[in-house]
Amino acid sequence: MQTAYSYVTFPQRSHESMMVCVSRKSKKTTGRASTPATVALERAGIEFRTVEYEHSSEHMDDGYGIEAAEKLGLDPKRIFKTLLADTGAERVVGIVPVSGHLDLKALAAAVGAKKASMADPRRAQRETGYVLGGISPLGQRTQHRTVLDSSALAYSEILVSGGKRGFDIGISPQALLTALKATTADIGTW
Repeated sequence: MQTAYSYVTFPQRSHESMMVCVSRKSKKTTGRASTPATVALERAGIEFRTVEYEHSSEHMDDGYGIEAAEKLGLDPKRIFKTLLADTGAERVVGIVPVSGHLDLKALAAAVGAKKASMADPRRAQRETGYVLGGISPLGQRTQHRTVLDSSALAYSEILVSGGKRGFDIGISPQALLTALKATTADIGTW
């Protein structure tokens, strides 16, 4: 897979701007920032781009996704976080904007369960193969049923974690749904 790298300048709140490395994957060479998430997309032949930024632990009160939105100068409603929930019968993935919260009742209803609670963080890391703040919906160790918040459909591209902190994947919501065999529902709250 050949990777074409370009640098994009994102405006910041101050007079400064930030430059990040953006790569667009094609089908000929494997790129340098390979994670299980990017490998899964490459194998499926799904087009995506990667965006990297320098992760800082100073943003932990706001959350990893808010840090990404601020550093990339993007609307937090276009950056989505991946959360693992437990219905009692199975664990399921909910993907919602970083600016909102996962509605556990709505997620449970979307998968036909009576209730859902957040999965234990250690179990989430073990089952996904990713660290907290870097959990990607793609390339997880254990395949989980996945629900994408329907707000994603308003955008031609959203960002999800690429499998590590400071590394995101830009992908169309339809391509993400295809890659994950996911469904959509109103599972985000603000």
